[in-house]
Amino acid sequence: MLIAAVVLLSTTVIAQETLISGEMESGGFGGPVVKLGTVNGESGIFVGGRGGWIVNHTFVLGGGGYGLVNRINARRPSRNGFQYFQMGYGGLEVEYISEWEKLIHLSLQVLVGGGGVYYSGAENGMAHNQEQDAFFVLEPAVHANLNVTSRFVVSLGMSYRYISGVTHPATSNADLGGLNTVLTFRFGKF
Repeated sequence: MLIAAVVLLSTTVIAQETLISGEMESGGFGGPVVKLGTVNGESGIFVGGRGGWIVNHTFVLGGGGYGLVNRINARRPSRNGFQYFQMGYGGLEVEYISEWEKLIHLSLQVLVGGGGVYYSGAENGMAHNQEQDAFFVLEPAVHANLNVTSRFVVSLGMSYRYISGVTHPATSNADLGGLNTVLTFRFGKF
């Protein structure tokens, strides 16, 4: 009886439902990113890079890091004189790419991670480092992607940086968050 049950089960084909079916294709990319937006009421320029693993030309799992390259003035001066700050952030990035084979196509992305802001000031005309603060960041984005070649894609998009956890009195979460225009150069196998 046991042998008959084993034979019956081994000859029965059960169709399993899966999220990804068929043969899986894999690719990847990396490249520089420039983000232009408002930080603390001033124009901010972030430069960095991102990269990721692409599954079936559609889903991206990767990461990115970005740093503010211009000096931004703090809204509230410190007890040691006028303050300015620098900031950087990065984290895990997940992206969905729609119709990757079309010349121009859209993608939706989100970054979840953390960062830091570094405050500096001047005392008697001498610049010095003062304090730092850490924060959580969530940044959703939408991109229009242009397939320049089979190995090079240019993306232009918009993102919004949500910041949480800033405690320093010179800035607030809202001061560091904001809307960005994003330019990305992607090199890889798509």
